Amino acid sequence: MITMIVGVITVVGLLVTRMPNGNAMALPPDITLPQGKVAQAVTMGKGWVGVVTDDNHFLIYDSAGALVQDMPLSLPETAP
Repeated sequence: MITMIVGVITVVGLLVTRMPNGNAMALPPDITLPQGKVAQAVTMGKGWVGVVTDDNHFLIYDSAGALVQDMPLSLPETAP
């Protein structure tokens, strides 16, 4: 029982000390995808936003929302 109490206190302590400080990265005010592209996933880095589209392209936008690079992805075929 004492081990369990110490474990819970440790987990709560780690959660409190490791929580983010609320300085989340902000999305650009306006991101417009090229005609016919549909977003499937979005990822963010410092100063950029990446969007994976349904036609296997990775679009990189700068922090202002301007398209910087369009990279086609070559993914292996998957069986249904």
